[in-house]
Amino acid sequence: MQEKRKIITQIGSLPYEDVDEAVEYSLKHDIPFLPELPRKGDAMLNYIKHPGRLSCLEEFKKHQFDTVKIQCVGPATLMLSGYKEDEAVRRICEHITAIIDGLNAKETILFLDEPALGQSGVDFKELWQALFSNFKVAPGVHTCGNMDWDKLFTSDIQIISFDASKYDLTKYAAYRSGKRIAWGAEKLEDIKDFRKGDLITLPCGIGTPLYKREDCPKKLKLLQDMAGEVSKGAR
Repeated sequence: MQEKRKIITQIGSLPYEDVDEAVEYSLKHDIPFLPELPRKGDAMLNYIKHPGRLSCLEEFKKHQFDTVKIQCVGPATLMLSGYKEDEAVRRICEHITAIIDGLNAKETILFLDEPALGQSGVDFKELWQALFSNFKVAPGVHTCGNMDWDKLFTSDIQIISFDASKYDLTKYAAYRSGKRIAWGAEKLEDIKDFRKGDLITLPCGIGTPLYKREDCPKKLKLLQDMAGEVSKGAR
């Protein structure tokens, strides 16, 4: 029997306040993700002040994973928020180390969360390469704003996560360049070119007031339905 493809994951933020409930929801995805709960202080510019302090981390580490996805605020975002480069990199390394230490997973995907990357003006490629070299992970980046996407396609990351409900990356000259895509989709039509190794997530914002706790099961069902459709024709 052919092994089921691991397609569904999420960015990380959830509109939960109960840790057990949030972790249980994450475990229902093909690739479980470390939940961040902004309502309990896990917003990225908050947790980075105390690296490794996340509401769900202890409970999440009680489980074993074939593939798991974790995430951390990226250096370009921290520098845009006023951190010096050395301080930003140090805090990120400490946070990722705290997450990975004791995490029982055969494969770990790490997304750097860079929501406003296009506005940062920093040499993010060099910063990312230095950071990812410290960890045995599949490197990815998530950005929800618009930017020069060709710069991402020519970087050393493996996975690009973006809001496919707003942007069409297939029109860019350097499209793909061997990269996997994590499609942040609200409907099947948002996913323009799903290929083997790609992922499906929701667009960013599930941890914000745009979503409520009771929305989560419906959003998961949406992801599952889209995954069922795109997997039929994946190249």
